[in-house]
Amino acid sequence: MGELGRTLHAWRDRVTPSEVGLPSGGKRRAPGLRREELAQLAGLSVDYVVRLEQGRSESPSVQVLTALARALRLSDAERNHLFVLAGEVEPSPGRISAYIPPGVQRIVDQLEGAPLCVCDAAWTIITWNPLFAAMIGDPSTWQGRWRNIIYLHFAGSGDRVVQTADQQRDFRVAMVTDLRASLARYPHDPQLTALIEELRTGYDEFARLWDQPVVGFHQTERKTIRHPDVGTFDIDCDVLAVPGSDLRIVVYTAAPNSEAAEKLRLLSVIGLQALT
Repeated sequence: MGELGRTLHAWRDRVTPSEVGLPSGGKRRAPGLRREELAQLAGLSVDYVVRLEQGRSESPSVQVLTALARALRLSDAERNHLFVLAGEVEPSPGRISAYIPPGVQRIVDQLEGAPLCVCDAAWTIITWNPLFAAMIGDPSTWQGRWRNIIYLHFAGSGDRVVQTADQQRDFRVAMVTDLRASLARYPHDPQLTALIEELRTGYDEFARLWDQPVVGFHQTERKTIRHPDVGTFDIDCDVLAVPGSDLRIVVYTAAPNSEAAEKLRLLSVIGLQALT
């Protein structure tokens, strides 16, 4: 099987379905996750997980290793060991990390009634819950730069979040402030510097804000969602910083018994399926 395969199998066996928000019913030969459950959590095919565990696959990519570490709820030390076993360089402290600690992942798993996503220091979406995908759109279909919230804001069209002119200005200033701070912490991260350069050369408004000494911060904000199936509604949005990391959790909440709460309940039922 190989050391990588044996280790992945052992880590899979120790994670119970209830820990990751999956049903634990039915007969199980072991208390841990089934291969198809790990594949689902990591966004991989079942066949690929089988080949990894049996030592029949080439060295997995950094993206695959990061997804496996997140799905298996690995600690920092275990994640680094996984990279070593796969023949990859351990994540550098000088690069932006997409690692989600187990405690943060539990927040994502347990806040089922609140749409949320987790972003890295460059505002690239790392993970999200089903209600976020149902409300905003499914990030699994967004590739490359389109997974980055700042790039999506400047380059995209048809966003379901409707902003007033003042909200748009404040949002852009806060995002530019964040990117400046991230560049100060990760000056040698090639993905971050490439993102900033692409935004500066491609979008005049971003370049203008970047070149000015503007400073802004994220605050609790009332956002308007224009959903193609459940209609338009207002909802509160908070950006939570994770202590000890540069992760941001973007959480949307609705007041009890409000119109937004009713529409979130409807979205939790229909998910990504369009109403007819």
